Amino acid sequence: MVSVERKEGFTLKISRILRESTTHRLDLYLFVPGELGLSSDVIAENAFYHGAIHVKRTYYSDRHQLPLVLSRLARRGSLDSDQYRLSLSLYAYQYVVALERGGRELHDAKREEERNEKEAAAQAEARQANIEELIELALDILKRLRRSRPEDARLHKYFANIDNYLSWFTEQRLLSLVAHLPRDRHYKANKARLLAICQAEQEYRQAQEYNSARVNRDPTRISNKMRLLRRLIEYPVTLKEKTQELGGGEEKAVKALATAVVMIFVSLGLLQARESIGDITALFVLVLAVLYALREVFKDDLRTTLWRWLRKGRPKWRRQYYDVHSNQLVGRQLEWFDYQRYSKLDEAIKTARKRNVAQREEMVLHYRSSSRMSPTRFLSGYEQTRETLTLDLAVLSRLMDKASHHVYRVKDGQVVRESVEKRHLINLVTRERSGDGEPVIQRWKVVMSRSKIVDIEPAEPGQSAASATTDRDPAANAGASG
Repeated sequence: MVSVERKEGFTLKISRILRESTTHRLDLYLFVPGELGLSSDVIAENAFYHGAIHVKRTYYSDRHQLPLVLSRLARRGSLDSDQYRLSLSLYAYQYVVALERGGRELHDAKREEERNEKEAAAQAEARQANIEELIELALDILKRLRRSRPEDARLHKYFANIDNYLSWFTEQRLLSLVAHLPRDRHYKANKARLLAICQAEQEYRQAQEYNSARVNRDPTRISNKMRLLRRLIEYPVTLKEKTQELGGGEEKAVKALATAVVMIFVSLGLLQARESIGDITALFVLVLAVLYALREVFKDDLRTTLWRWLRKGRPKWRRQYYDVHSNQLVGRQLEWFDYQRYSKLDEAIKTARKRNVAQREEMVLHYRSSSRMSPTRFLSGYEQTRETLTLDLAVLSRLMDKASHHVYRVKDGQVVRESVEKRHLINLVTRERSGDGEPVIQRWKVVMSRSKIVDIEPAEPGQSAASATTDRDPAANAGASG
């Protein structure tokens, strides 16, 4: 299954787990409203791909205790410092990802609770239990980590960096959770415990002297330092990649062929003109100029036509993934990106979009990837990878109108005027297929303004392509908000 979450600004983070060595295929369809005027002339396909789409692969395992076991072996002298750093980074990274996911699920539960006020009491009780479970798991993981504190000075610096970041990150996620909890008595005990844990983590970092007093006083400096530590944690677990644009040699061959074909006709025209006109005269020079002008026009058109015909439906880029330690090739991925019209899409995608009249002029941005990994070359104990695709929609925000409009409504018997920011609804449809299995189609609604992504919500649960073509929403044609 594919998960989508909103990050800061205009960024969407799309994640999935590649579990087997079979071929994995992913299609992303971004339905952009026609009123924005997006086209390949406004933003070229290559420019959008390189500027808005960023892919990262990391190791992933369901055996969450494996890195901790390896770190204990290193502490006993069974592993060298590089292996210790790697195992500890794996443990920290999986904890960070799990805590981020847990916090996001609690935030989503809050929004669901606000929408269904009738079931708020039952949902609040369940949410409190989830908060307690998150707290216990976080404390248990930090306790296990700190029980394995190394005595070797060479290893202690890696431990200190990771312990420092995890303590600060845990505090930040729990404080964020406190800030978003409803202000009622049901969550009073949860808030008190969360704040006590955050205070304890802050005192722990001070006792360990992980950060100077100047850094602790300046939010910008502490944030920048922790971002650097996060990068140090992610580096050993992130696969190195090499991106290659395909078709370079073919493009040169097409250019040569187009030039040769046009020159053949120009040469034949010159010979015919020489026989018909005779000596070099003003008329012959004029005919020669016309022939060369036609050559310049038709050469470019012929080259463009041949290139599009040759590359149609073929991948444009290839990524190769390497293990950061052994430099062995562990996987390959082919990628496509182009602009499409709604009429050219598959029926399953059309059904998932639930198109209506209001979206008639939508431009569809289609990204496809086909990858195959080699788990036998992975780190010991890891047979899966986690792919994170970052989609930056800032390029679309520049096409949106800056102006706002006003809405009038009655409040306390008086007519009030409120300024409203103009927003656009962008639909994201994903289709994921592993090996010979059934493709799973999902859809999200992305509400976006010129200043940020306002909200994102799943439109419906994931479903197979077969069910997508048969299950119809009776409200599919009602309004433009779908």
